[in-house]
Parts: sequence; C-alpha cells; structure tokens
Amino acid sequence: MTKAGAPEDCVWGQQLPLDLPTTPRFGREEFLPAASNSAAFELIERWPDWPDRVLMLIGPRGAGKSHLCAIWAGRAAARAVAPEALPTLDQLAAEAPRAILIDDVDRASDETALFHLLNFVSESGAFLLMSAMRAPRAEGVRLPDLLSRLRRAPAVEIGAPDDELVRAVLVKLFADRQLTVEPPALAFAALRLERSLDAARSFVAALDREALARGRPVTRALAAKVMEEFIRD
Repeated sequence: MTKAGAPEDCVWGQQLPLDLPTTPRFGREEFLPAASNSAAFELIERWPDWPDRVLMLIGPRGAGKSHLCAIWAGRAAARAVAPEALPTLDQLAAEAPRAILIDDVDRASDETALFHLLNFVSESGAFLLMSAMRAPRAEGVRLPDLLSRLRRAPAVEIGAPDDELVRAVLVKLFADRQLTVEPPALAFAALRLERSLDAARSFVAALDREALARGRPVTRALAAKVMEEFIRD
C-alpha cells in the first residue's frame, strides 16, 4: 500500500535515499589541524614568509594535501594548473601569474614543461606550491636537471590522519549532513576506518544513504553493516 500522492515505488513508512552529490568544502574554517598536518598547516598560514618561493607538500593520498593547497590558492590568488596540462612558457609569460599551484605534481608527464615552469618561477619571482605523494626520486624523473630542481625545493610532510583526527573529521561530516549518530557508532567507525580523509567522506556518504533509507539514527549496528559493505567494496 502506498501513501496517497506518493510515487508508486515509495513504500509507506520508508524513505527512499536521494543520492545527492556533496562536494568537499576546502575553506580555511573547514580544516582540522592535528599533529599529522601541523607543520604543513603552519607553513601555509605563514605565506608569504616562506623559506623559499617554492614549497612541496608530501603525503599519502587522503592526508589533506588538496585541502591545504586550496587554502593557499585562495590566500595567494594562485593559478591552479593541472599536472596533465601544464602551461607553456608563452602562456606563463602572457599571464604572468604571481602564484601557481600544482596539486598532485607527481602525475605530470611532460617533464620539459615542468622544468620550464620551475625556471619561470625562479626568474619571475612567483610563488609555487606543489603537492605529491612522495619525494622526487631518480627512478620517477627522467630529466636530471628537473630532478635536481625538485629536490632543492623545500618540502614539508603530512602524515596519515591519526585516530583523533579521523574521529574529528567524522564528527564534522556527520554534523554537515545533520546525521544523528549514537556515540558507540562513532567510536566503532573511528577505530576501524582506513586512515584517510577521502575514506571518511565516502563512508559517511554511504552511512547517510543507509540511514535515510531506513529512516533511523545511526546506531553501532548500522555502522557495522555499512562498514562491512564499505570494506568489501
């Protein structure tokens, strides 16, 4: 039996989950400082008082590098360039950016273009922030001059999120979605979730869909069910 006026596939007493897209917010106020990211966060906050005009953020996927990059790009009015589509020297000369951001620079395949960009930064006095999963290595960079330049750039590491940060991120993500979460469910998820901010976002989204479909708050049992499916996928 369906409720009058409701779609035929909407069963009375059960809510159908709406898979609404949620875009991560990368503002300064959304960033959660922790021991794992404090050194990097301090340098981003200190800009333009950097030890050099080039800085590299090093850390694993899901550690928060993109968030810090976005904060800096907003502060510095930086031109964000995709590592797969680096600008040419002519484009750089025409635009004359005073700050440049390359998130995931280790995905750049055009080493010559990257080398020219580093030269432009050095000669023009612009600032450059790059992020990468690991420090530059000889086996990953073919051009010796580029490797030398990348290695000379000051670098700061971001560690994987610790238990305290993962828990704080979960609390914020639940609050953003207005999810009612019982304390045992929060503790269960914080202990078992992969140490990655991306994983936390994906898990909360999955839990939100399940809770909405069932029309109930997030209990430990529900969190365990979603966690089992989340890990299996």
